[in-house]
Amino acid sequence: MKQLWLYIFQIYVWLFIYPFSWTLTVLVAITISVLSIMGAAQFAGRYVARPWGKIILWITPVKLIKKGTENIAAQQSYVVVANHQSTYDILVIYGYLPLDFKWVMKIELRKVPFLGFACEKMGHIYVDRRNRQASIQAMEAAKEKLIDGTSVVFFPEGTRSSGSNILPFKKGAFRMAKDLQLPILPVTIQGADQVLASDGFFITPGQIRLTFHQPITVKEINTSSTNEIIDRAECVIASAL
Repeated sequence: MKQLWLYIFQIYVWLFIYPFSWTLTVLVAITISVLSIMGAAQFAGRYVARPWGKIILWITPVKLIKKGTENIAAQQSYVVVANHQSTYDILVIYGYLPLDFKWVMKIELRKVPFLGFACEKMGHIYVDRRNRQASIQAMEAAKEKLIDGTSVVFFPEGTRSSGSNILPFKKGAFRMAKDLQLPILPVTIQGADQVLASDGFFITPGQIRLTFHQPITVKEINTSSTNEIIDRAECVIASAL
């Protein structure tokens, strides 16, 4: 019976969720692009992108459970590292990460109509992982944007995983934390792959749990190797899956 109901629910998905979400995304991307060109990228991030994420989660519907916000210090810049299960991770981060931030994303996303341009104008950072020199230059440019409490967000797996099986983390985020002397904020997103699997279009109402862990301090980063910090971040994030 439950399976039958889920198939019936897909009528709502294709007649409402997808058309509404795509239309809203285009309108939001255009608005963000205009505001960012006018010099109001931070305003666009706070008051346009955040509601965009929350609205799509609400119409799905997704129940969002948030834990550990007390671990985030106001006005502190972080290197935020999160696991990546689904497209819904992006909505969750935009809607509920209580920080101004820039995203590090793969260069292929620059080609997404409307959204790719909007992200560029907001100051998000595109990285071409096939071109090491270009990646280094992009990361250097990212460092200049981490001022006045602005953080940077990575999906260090580099691609989407599912369930409790996270993929090995790449080193870029952790090297940046050491270079800039910034704490690392590990974040766990649990349940997004049950709402929308990484390889499908079948959307299911559900629950997503967002957990902000204790930051890895600058002192800990300085007294540990990059691999040790990566191992710790992986273990912390996996502990809430």
